[in-house]
Amino acid sequence: GCTVIRYTAPWRTVFFSESFGIRSLRTPARRLLELLFAHSIDHRPVLFHVFSNGGVMLYRYILEALHTQRPFQHLKVLGTIFDSAPGRRNLRGSLRALAAVLVSMNMLLRYFLIFAFATTVVVLRILLYPLTRFIHESHYDALLKAPSRWPELYLYSQADAVISAHDVKHMADARQQLGVPVRAVDFSDSAHVSHMRAYPTYYSNLCVTFLSDCVR
Repeated sequence: GCTVIRYTAPWRTVFFSESFGIRSLRTPARRLLELLFAHSIDHRPVLFHVFSNGGVMLYRYILEALHTQRPFQHLKVLGTIFDSAPGRRNLRGSLRALAAVLVSMNMLLRYFLIFAFATTVVVLRILLYPLTRFIHESHYDALLKAPSRWPELYLYSQADAVISAHDVKHMADARQQLGVPVRAVDFSDSAHVSHMRAYPTYYSNLCVTFLSDCVR
């Protein structure tokens, strides 16, 4: 059987800390890897299942730790599944995602946070990115040249209103050019992180087949 460790990054960290260039998810990434040792499963193969850009942000720091910190360098990673990710500078999609997260919040505060987020992204991640990338490179650009070479499976959809299918396909193509074994599957009409809900059997079969191929 498989031991599952699940983590969802706080929305404040995903939409604000990381957008401001604060590497808030670096510590949680290390702690998640340390859990493998705490539960004495560090000798077992590891498969990452990454959801949306929040998961990508965390995964970026996990990769960093795996390749730079000695305690984690012996871990055996089988592969990575990306569900509805990664996306690149899709402000409209990000605003939709943030609005969905803040839906139960006071209206004035909600609009203030959305405005603050949009302003930050436009200034730091679009207008000034040629300069700010030297301080804090975007997670998308970091993954484009990530040193990992284990297999990657990209599950995305043309109907995703948050993450552009073009961004996912571009990432898959770029990784494949680096020699990474890649498969990309377009679900065509399923919504953001809803591919399994729309196609449960097909989605499960894709993941199980990917895992089986990685183990061989």
